[in-house]
Amino acid sequence: MFTFYNPHNNDLYNNLVKLSRNIFFYKDISLKDDFDTRIILIFLHFLIIIKKFKKGKFPQKLFDNIFQNIEYNLREEGYGDVSVNKKMKILNKIFYDILLKLEKTNSDKFIINNEILIKYLNSKNSDNRNNISKLSNYFGTFNDFCFELDDVSMLKGQINFKY
Repeated sequence: MFTFYNPHNNDLYNNLVKLSRNIFFYKDISLKDDFDTRIILIFLHFLIIIKKFKKGKFPQKLFDNIFQNIEYNLREEGYGDVSVNKKMKILNKIFYDILLKLEKTNSDKFIINNEILIKYLNSKNSDNRNNISKLSNYFGTFNDFCFELDDVSMLKGQINFKY
């Protein structure tokens, strides 16, 4: 009935937040620095990490913890119970939309679907095509980095990615 928050299991989430706060996104790409943009960036990083694991191998507790942290952050932003539920429903739809369309499968190499980047990440800069290319390169590099890490360190949030 009640879910209990485990504050000692936030290493992966905290690292995802750190990745979403990379100055590259806000200075070089000119993304809007707001809650929604950061959540989308967290989702993109998180889905690439999940993709590394075979189906069913990613721990459900960590998955639940990520969404529970997002819910608590919404509450800290001042959203009420009804608003949190509505927002979480929208964020879940976005998460699964990105999950289903994340990767173009033309080759064995990871290529992020640029339509997802265009749909969910709006740049304040007018040079959108160049920004999408930069974002695509970033997430391709992040994907390659994640596939070189061992599973245990990744699940512990020990992702020291620099771009």
